Amino acid sequence: MRTYILSSIIVVLWLTAGALAQDEQPAAARRLHQLFEDRFQWQMEQFPAQAMARGDYSNADRIADTSLQAIRSRHQQTKAFVDQLHTVDRNELNADDRLNYDLFELQLTRNIEGHRFRTFLMPIGSRSGIHQDIPQMADRVRFSTAQDYRNYVKRLEQMPKAVDNTITLMRLGLDEGRTPAKITLAGVPAQVEAIVEGEALDALDEPFNRFPAHVSESERTEVRASFDAAKVTLRRALRRYAEFITDQYVPNCRDTVAATDLPDGADYYNHQLRTFTTTDLTAQEIHDIGLSEVARIRVEMLEVIRRSDFLERNAKARSLDDDELFDAFIHYLRTNSRFYHTSEEALLIGYRAICKEVDGWLPKLFATLPRLPYGVKEIPDFMAATQTTAYYQHGDIRNAEAGFFMANTYALDQRPKYEMIPLAMHEAVPGHHLQIALAHELEGLPEFRKNAYFIAFGEGWALYSERLGIEMGMYDDPYNDFGRLLYEMWRACRLVVDPGLHAFGWSRDRAIQFMLHNTALSELNIENEIDRYIGWPGQACAYKIGELKIRELRTKAEAALGERFDVRAFHDVVLGAGSLPLTVLETRVNEWIESQ
Repeated sequence: MRTYILSSIIVVLWLTAGALAQDEQPAAARRLHQLFEDRFQWQMEQFPAQAMARGDYSNADRIADTSLQAIRSRHQQTKAFVDQLHTVDRNELNADDRLNYDLFELQLTRNIEGHRFRTFLMPIGSRSGIHQDIPQMADRVRFSTAQDYRNYVKRLEQMPKAVDNTITLMRLGLDEGRTPAKITLAGVPAQVEAIVEGEALDALDEPFNRFPAHVSESERTEVRASFDAAKVTLRRALRRYAEFITDQYVPNCRDTVAATDLPDGADYYNHQLRTFTTTDLTAQEIHDIGLSEVARIRVEMLEVIRRSDFLERNAKARSLDDDELFDAFIHYLRTNSRFYHTSEEALLIGYRAICKEVDGWLPKLFATLPRLPYGVKEIPDFMAATQTTAYYQHGDIRNAEAGFFMANTYALDQRPKYEMIPLAMHEAVPGHHLQIALAHELEGLPEFRKNAYFIAFGEGWALYSERLGIEMGMYDDPYNDFGRLLYEMWRACRLVVDPGLHAFGWSRDRAIQFMLHNTALSELNIENEIDRYIGWPGQACAYKIGELKIRELRTKAEAALGERFDVRAFHDVVLGAGSLPLTVLETRVNEWIESQ
């Protein structure tokens, strides 16, 4: 069991689950934990790729069944797990297991509630889809034995059926009027064509360039021949997919952008907001919080502009009013070459240098750090044009894979230097990598807790992490500080724009113009972001809502504890139980404050 040293007092909060030996646990607890294990093993069997990412290759010769029948079967099985859960008497559980019970129930019931909106009939977007998954099938997979290669080929042999299943789901989506907004798929046909006819699919060949020495020549010849045949069949399936996407699907997708224009759209959007924010905030309440945050951050941005050398370099700017000054400064940032790298490698080197500098600060802010390392690499070319600025790709020690901060090197004139510090801190450390890797390494928690990811918690933490750069002195340069505020403004604008698009009738162009007016993000980034919000309703609201709650809890702890406040202890409390709904996190922090 992991314990945390908090101001010389050892405090254990909600981390005692599993402390009792199995035979010492009450019957209700044993049944509960067996149900957790049954569900986990079922998931690993249903989704072999997830199992492999954890180092479990027992089903490595299969891929997940993506057919409509399998989707329905999984839905029924999830309901069966909830029924089994309700046979466990919650009153017989201790506090830790009551929390485990509640979180397990919440995850499953939200899954069941969401099924009726049939989003599985919209399986592709500009940032996701089977066409993006296939070229990455050799990534983060073990190739240690001849059997690993045979299993890899078997997975590839099953992909044409998966492609056809995807087409079937999309056809049904067209019939039911459940499609992505057409505008969000504008770049997908070219993306798929580049995969089918270009070099992206050749990434699948890479493992055959690094056979382990103990794999015999005859085995190499055997698996390579099978692979070549599988790849030919797969390419044919992807050509069918490309023709369907281009000729039938995209032309017939909906012209509207709002989630409320889908069947049961209003209920769907409200479900999305509840799921992603883990609150009962309404679209109007979220929109209003966003407008308030935009106004607050705008004031701070103007203060930073006046601290920069911009007024010295532009004497005429001194006579401008606030709105004119802001616009002039944004134009300066977007057009001056001093703010941009001139090569992809320079951009990556810059990110790596930032991450290394932040690494040195971590022990001052965190008493507990993960064992899993991380790296920085570029987003693959075939998907970069329609991807956002960056994302985090988690790893797992059991699968011999580090975590990775994936940076977009496409269109360097859209990747300004002043954004790099907050972005690196968000995606790597102390943001996503630190939080997710720590959660995976927690002791005494059921596996579903270690792997849980409540968006408001995870993205709220990553946004809070950007602000920790102030305490590290990372934003002493006014332009870097403006970059921090720019990223905070970006997330505040999401609270305005997402409900605007999905609940209040905003057009895509109005959303773009709002972000252009209030942020220094490039137009390309803004367009990609807006299309992401259109395609993933509600998700973008989680970031700021989560960050505001974590900041609120820290402020409360600092006020209550005064000189006894220990930031390292606070961070351990926030991260020490894995990803949590915001209401549960608030209870956890309040109990810690009282214990001090």
